[in-house]
Parts: sequence; structure tokens; C-alpha cells
Amino acid sequence: MRKLIAAMNMTLDGFCDHTSMTADDEIHQHYNELLSNADTLIYGRITYQLMESYWPSVVKDPTGNKPTDEFAVLIDNISKIVFSRTLKNVAWKNTTLKKEIIKEEILELKKQAGKNIVVGSPGLIVAFSQLDLIDEYQLGVQPTIVGSGLPLFKNIRDRVDLKLLKTKTFSCGAIMLYYKPATHAEDPLYG
Repeated sequence: MRKLIAAMNMTLDGFCDHTSMTADDEIHQHYNELLSNADTLIYGRITYQLMESYWPSVVKDPTGNKPTDEFAVLIDNISKIVFSRTLKNVAWKNTTLKKEIIKEEILELKKQAGKNIVVGSPGLIVAFSQLDLIDEYQLGVQPTIVGSGLPLFKNIRDRVDLKLLKTKTFSCGAIMLYYKPATHAEDPLYG
């Protein structure tokens, strides 16, 4: 079974705003490795539109920065699923549009052969958490306090207990925290 990994950067005070954080070469390399070990990326509309508005242009006109350009190619080529009730169509290559989250469909996707699945939108991380679909959380905490914005776990209704698997530090001061749900504690697939 493939792992579904929730991956998100956030500020020290828990807000998701990529414009307030540093995405240096080391952090881009981390996400390059994450995407290299995945074959499906899941987004909500807002994150999809943000990514789609930037990364395909980097593929066409590379920046000259190796980790950034590699990330652009990886995210451009990976299969993407976008959950949106308002989008009518999607233009980015390898992208499928879905209107609603159906737990059984995600479970079936996890059973298919392949690499990991990454969900990278705050709202979907919450929704998938509430459905007990996430096998691992990779939360990048940036050394920045912004005081307001979109909190990562804004709409969590039910408590989710986690077990720390490991940490990874970056020279910019960011820390990646790897967790698994405590409900998966005895599952050998998830360490």
C-alpha cells in the first residue's frame, strides 16, 4: 500500500503563507526528494492555481538555479488531482479534476501500485486527517512569526494524536517534523 503524505510549510505560529517563508536551495532539494518518491500530488483549488500559475513557466524558462528548476520539472510531470467544486476544467498537464472527496476512492488509490501520494493543501490536509487517510505528516516549520493568516489546522473537528518519527533541520533555521498518526502506531508499513 502506498503512503499518503501530508506535506506543508508553515510559520512558527502555525500559518500557511508561502510568501512569508524562505524556500532556499536546501528546502527545494527536500521537496525534490519528496516528489521523486511520489507519483501523485493532491491539491485544492487555491494551492493548485497558485502552483499552476508559476511552475510551468519555470519549466519553459528555467531560473538557472538547479534545485528550483528540478522542482519545476518534477511538479510539472507528476500526476495531479485537484479537488474543487468551482473549477470547470484544469489546464496543467497530468491533472485530473474531482468535485468531492470520497474516502473509498482515496483508499483505492492508496492500494494501487506506485510511489507515495502527497497532499499539499491546508484544507485537504484537514479533510484527509478527519477521514484518517493520512499516513505521515511532513510539517516544515519556518523560523518566521507572522501573527495572522491561514492556520494549517483551522477546521479540525476531532482530535488527531501523532507520534514523532524524526526531525530534520535546515541551515536557514527551518525544521521538518515527521509524524504518523498514533492510530498507525502498530502498523509496520509506517515504521
